[in-house]
Amino acid sequence: MKTLGQYIRELRERKDLSLRDLARRVDISAPFLSDVELGRRNTSEKVLAKIAHVLGTTLEELQSLDTRPPIDELRRLTTSDPSYGLAFRMVIDKKVSSKDLMDLANRKPHHSKKKE
Repeated sequence: MKTLGQYIRELRERKDLSLRDLARRVDISAPFLSDVELGRRNTSEKVLAKIAHVLGTTLEELQSLDTRPPIDELRRLTTSDPSYGLAFRMVIDKKVSSKDLMDLANRKPHHSKKKE
């Protein structure tokens, strides 16, 4: 499955638009758009709607490729269990790579056996 950034780039190239051209039409910087296409940064719904319009697609189609959890879900997690907030801060502070984080998330949980 394509990422949001990959799909934006694909649509941009189909329209024969350079990265700078699309960025200018959407009123964002070319480096920011590059980071969006590479999956390094996320954009607001307002900017995503502008990108969709210029590329001839819908906001909903682009949003369907955005795999980030909704902000409300993150808030609920950190409110219901403050240790999630601490864990997120530690990941950011220690500059854990997305690859390492994905590897950790994909590991099979190992259950410790209680000694009786």
